[in-house]
Amino acid sequence: MSQHQRFPDIGLEVPTLLLPKPGVPLETWAVIACDQHTSEPAYWDETRRLVGENPSTLDLVLPEAHLGAGDRDAAIAAIHRSMARYLDDVLEPQPPGFMLVEREVGRASPRNGLVVALDLDRFDYRDGAQELIRSTEGTDPNRLPARTAVRRGAPLETPHILVLIDDPHRTVIEPLRDAPLDIAYDFELMQGGDRVRGWRVTDSAMVDSVATAIAGLRRGDPPLAYAMGDGNHSFAAARAVWEEIREQQGVADHPARHALVELVNVHDAGLEFEPIHRLVEGLASESILAALEQRTGCRRRSFSTREAWRGASRAPFAGHRIPYLAGGAFGLLDIEQPAFRLATATLHDVLDPLLATHPNARVDYIHGEETLGALAAKPDSTGFLLPAMDKHDLFKTVIEEGATPRKTFSLGEAHEKRYYLECRRIA
Repeated sequence: MSQHQRFPDIGLEVPTLLLPKPGVPLETWAVIACDQHTSEPAYWDETRRLVGENPSTLDLVLPEAHLGAGDRDAAIAAIHRSMARYLDDVLEPQPPGFMLVEREVGRASPRNGLVVALDLDRFDYRDGAQELIRSTEGTDPNRLPARTAVRRGAPLETPHILVLIDDPHRTVIEPLRDAPLDIAYDFELMQGGDRVRGWRVTDSAMVDSVATAIAGLRRGDPPLAYAMGDGNHSFAAARAVWEEIREQQGVADHPARHALVELVNVHDAGLEFEPIHRLVEGLASESILAALEQRTGCRRRSFSTREAWRGASRAPFAGHRIPYLAGGAFGLLDIEQPAFRLATATLHDVLDPLLATHPNARVDYIHGEETLGALAAKPDSTGFLLPAMDKHDLFKTVIEEGATPRKTFSLGEAHEKRYYLECRRIA
């Protein structure tokens, strides 16, 4: 197989992956995506303790929980130095090919994926864009600079990006499960991440079969083949850096033109869409709730017990029902005639302009009711629980209506997110 085999019609490249050399402990090499546990710095402190002096992808990324602490430029310079050092001393190239991934996530079935490289020229996150690779959620420009700064000048990349394919007949990833493949890794992930296994897919006939199957999945006109799942902002930052390189160097091709991702079939039994809740900090709950009442005309109810609150939350309702938590109190907002299709959009139609007038307030995106409840118990903190989106509606929604509101859904709970593991040269 040639070192840079590509399938331009489907924006696919066969990458040369990099993995740690034998003897490097993978249990401390792999850490969870940088955009997880953003309100839980203790998680990242414990991750650093577990890593100790071992080589780790923790040295290659900038956790969002640490964005407001210390000198960001110095942290990014240290990341780039670690990348260069690991390229020399820790990482070794694998045969060109894909990586079949099986991830145990604590569900009845594991989640299956395929690590590939995708063409950033076939992606555009701007509203209304109809490229082969499309965003599934709105992109917040404020979240791009830190990620762009890490990738700019970086000699390698390591992905946490999950990209979805709509493959109901299971033609791309699933046939590889029965193929005779060489195993590349099999180990337990830290901090409750469960187990991950990877097999090398290097046979030319298998690679061609994957590409042919992906080509058969294109939908719509102009066609859509890939929908961003997790890591939309990282992929958008990679696109921005590639645009800079293309303009500054006057080149149409470069290793940074492609980005590593893991493809996952939206119909995979191990993949679940989980809601992403909202935590508003730095603003009195009463101010937020009053703004919601004024804007949406919602009916507001309070409950004395969690059981009564949960029971009312699950009762049938034709409009949008948004449960909330504030200072230990339980409440519901019933919006009979919402102006938007998704409850996420209804909520942000109020929150976004409200927060724009309160610079000390902020919204965070939280996975799990228990975590949200603990954080919402703090002063001037309000948590809103949002419903999950039906995963089978995703591609239809993106084709017909475009991207959903930012952070509408999550691919599983926080511990199910992709851990950094494989790397690839981009310089």
